[in-house]
Amino acid sequence: MAKLRILLLTNRDSDNIGDQIIEASAIALIRAAMLNLDIPDFSISSRAAGMVTRKYMETRDPVHLESARKSIAEADVIVFGGAPLFNYAYQSFYLRTIITLELAQEYGVPVLFSSIGVEPFDFENSKSLALRDALHLPCVRQITTRDDFRSLDAYVEGTNIPIAHVADPAVFADIVFDQVADAGAASDSRPVVGLVATRAGIFADNGIDFSEDDQRHFWLECIDLLTSRGYDYRIFTTGHFTDEVFLDSLMRESSVDPKKVGIPINSPEELIRELRQCSGLIAYRLHASITAFAFDIPSIGLSWNFKVPYFYQSVNYPERALEPERWNADEAVSALEQAMADGVKKDPQFLMTVYETLFAGLQDIFDPDSEEVPFTYSELRERLPRYSGTTERQYREKISRKLRRTYENYQKLRRAAAAAR
Repeated sequence: MAKLRILLLTNRDSDNIGDQIIEASAIALIRAAMLNLDIPDFSISSRAAGMVTRKYMETRDPVHLESARKSIAEADVIVFGGAPLFNYAYQSFYLRTIITLELAQEYGVPVLFSSIGVEPFDFENSKSLALRDALHLPCVRQITTRDDFRSLDAYVEGTNIPIAHVADPAVFADIVFDQVADAGAASDSRPVVGLVATRAGIFADNGIDFSEDDQRHFWLECIDLLTSRGYDYRIFTTGHFTDEVFLDSLMRESSVDPKKVGIPINSPEELIRELRQCSGLIAYRLHASITAFAFDIPSIGLSWNFKVPYFYQSVNYPERALEPERWNADEAVSALEQAMADGVKKDPQFLMTVYETLFAGLQDIFDPDSEEVPFTYSELRERLPRYSGTTERQYREKISRKLRRTYENYQKLRRAAAAAR
């Protein structure tokens, strides 16, 4: 039998290292499933879910679609892994997803959506309806989500597509990245609390009245309160360049100790080393919380988007997600202290949902008559492949991509300022 070709689509090219942790975790889960199915001869081609290029989106010139078309035509299955692929409110992921599905249908390539992010279904939104129509194509064989299951159910109403609410792939980050060394405790041995900042505009994008100054004030109050209660702190981001712009401004314009600031973050190893220094975490970025959970680090999630409370509900800690009206130092630090006292308890049955559904989807496509059953939780933890590490070349590529996006954003802001004058 010819080598099977798996095309994995994630946000692998994002500066947000959480997306890179998802990619590595999804690759490990796919490899484990193929091992479980006793299918040794396969390859995984990991590409960005946005492989439908911006040039094509702008021009619709078929020349700019050739690379995506070739990748899809050569695949035996497409797996969308852990990305927010249904986002349409202020992102164009949904449209790239539609085009990818149309190409998959053209070439007869089955598609699995594994633990994806889903924005709420809206019967009155043309973008949401267009996405629904694409999801009804016969190439779509399974959809699982890590958050809005009710909306997913609405998207597939009238079809027989198997759907499920599952764990995020990054809940297995502690296994996939177990070779990343613990950075160790602070020199004065005080417990370290991690503070994960985000970009200034994320709140307005999600309809929340919380300014850049409000976020700055919040973090400075948290630092003062933590210090008064005997904690050390580290403040960092998950690597997105706009998050780092905010954190750099906070550091330069306040009394925050530069030695306690994690800039830059460019690889999964760097983010995980930051997290592993921490006894607890207060975070805006969801995948900082999810990765911390994987490493048994209690966290408080600041709910700027519906997906934050969905995660905490799914792991039985709904009280650890704080809505915007509770974004003050007293509430956040007190909630974290309670979380640190209670620790992290995991439900293996729920964690396994992301693996078991992926296994079932691949089995149905590659070997439907197989009598193999999914690994148990202990078997998966033992046999899940480990991340091989970020190579020097990959690290340079990540930095180059971030610098290019930073420069493009600067030029965009410069042009907007010039037009306003």
